[in-house]
Amino acid sequence: MLIGEYKHTIDTKKRLAIPVKLRKDLGQGAILTRGLDSCLALYPLKEWQKMTNKLSQLPTGQVDARGFNRIILAGAMDVEFDKLGRILIPDYLKKYALLKKNVVIVGVYNRLEIWDGAKWESYKQRTEKEVGDIAQRLGELGV
Repeated sequence: MLIGEYKHTIDTKKRLAIPVKLRKDLGQGAILTRGLDSCLALYPLKEWQKMTNKLSQLPTGQVDARGFNRIILAGAMDVEFDKLGRILIPDYLKKYALLKKNVVIVGVYNRLEIWDGAKWESYKQRTEKEVGDIAQRLGELGV
């Protein structure tokens, strides 16, 4: 399970070191793509397969399904870890997530999310203030 919050930096060659603890769960390779809320998502290959199986079941006649598939799948790329556990963040994904030098890597059960540091802090503070209301709404859904 991928959990935790880790502060890191993107170097001048657009490489990001993934913490050792998290790399063990990712295995030898992973898929990096656009995530929700202006972050990037890094999936272990096994979890990416589950995700793409679900995406393939969406009705292609439905405009939202087509749009979501296009954004997630067209933005996806295989990433490999170098000897120091770094991955390369391509320009188009860096631009999508508005990543600067300081980033936060967040474990979210089956994937990692890569956030610009300032955007993550803003999101986290806003969500922490609403967590009681969020819990109530989720409770109504049986969570």
